[in-house]
Amino acid sequence: MKNSTYEVKKSDEYLTKAKEVIPGGIFGHYKYAIRDTGPKFFSRSEGAYFWDLDDNRYVDLMCGYGPSILGYNHPEVEEAFKLSSDKGNTVSLASPVMVDLATELVDMVDIADWALFGKNGGDATSLAVMIAREHTGKKKIIKIDDGYHGVAPWMQDKSRPGIISSDNEHVLKIKWNDSEALEELLDKHGNDIACFISSPYDHPVSRDNSLPDDGYWEKVTSLCKKHEVLTIVDDVRAGFRINLHGSNVAFGFSPDMICFGKAIANGHPLASLVGSNDIKKAAEKVYFTGTQFFSAPPMAASLATLKELRKADAPNKLIEYGKKLNDRLVKVAKEEGFNLIASGMPSMPYYRLEGVDFETHFKWIDECVRRGVYMLGYHNHFISLAHTDEDIDFVETTAKQAFKSL
Repeated sequence: MKNSTYEVKKSDEYLTKAKEVIPGGIFGHYKYAIRDTGPKFFSRSEGAYFWDLDDNRYVDLMCGYGPSILGYNHPEVEEAFKLSSDKGNTVSLASPVMVDLATELVDMVDIADWALFGKNGGDATSLAVMIAREHTGKKKIIKIDDGYHGVAPWMQDKSRPGIISSDNEHVLKIKWNDSEALEELLDKHGNDIACFISSPYDHPVSRDNSLPDDGYWEKVTSLCKKHEVLTIVDDVRAGFRINLHGSNVAFGFSPDMICFGKAIANGHPLASLVGSNDIKKAAEKVYFTGTQFFSAPPMAASLATLKELRKADAPNKLIEYGKKLNDRLVKVAKEEGFNLIASGMPSMPYYRLEGVDFETHFKWIDECVRRGVYMLGYHNHFISLAHTDEDIDFVETTAKQAFKSL
């Protein structure tokens, strides 16, 4: 396959058409990924690749922002989805596959005694907060500054369009890895704090990702238990990429609830909240639902996905592959006179060029994309089990050409 720069004329034409009928043409988080020289719409996908409207192929290091953990159009997953679809999708009763999937999650996830389902990660995080408030009788939430838990008004910054100050007046923020700040907040507001919510490690946008300090989570969970505050892990992004039993297991702690999404069904719309028996009664009381929450085929796809992840020992393979990719990219950057920082977990790395301005970093990303490696300049990336050693070779060659173009 050639490694020259791509033209994206059809994507650009379709974006112009889109702007006539969709505000901004492309909305939400996909809107922020748009760059002038890059693709805007895909035509097909398979394994570790997608093709744009101009039939340019890309090695996809975003995996749909995380869902494609096995690769696009995985045969076992798609077969399970199809077989379930043939029986019915959203029907007036729940499908027994819901019970089968809940049982699988309870068996697989370390702290899980029960499971509930939604469509997006934000469903799981919002439900978790509601359950925490019902269980504790308290209203305030502590979150990490810049931590992302979906687009519900309680989570968004008050400066964002459409958000009013009262939406998040009960949300308190602390810096990542700062257990002393957490202790101060708990001492001051402990009688009115329902929960502490955080990703298992810090993966903000446009900033190096950070793992927890030694003893951090042990201190956090100890403090929360002391003040009768529930601990919620948002494992929507990292779930099943670090440890199949929950990312918390890799970091040595036990939360009260864990939120899953993204990779849980290999791209089919599904999210789940799991928790301990201590809060099962509160979970039963809280009303949180949606018309499509009981769609059966995504649940069947999830069962197949979890089976494939178990069979492949997925987290270890993804981490091993990510380390290899990171080493090769850091090496080629050094050879071309640049210092590339690869931070976070290797199964979902964040890249940053050190010692240059952000536009230069984005320019390098753009040049990689123009040559067939799909990356983003502000977000962590994702590895799938469909990525191969040949893909690493291609990414390395592309990165080298992109560095030379700078």
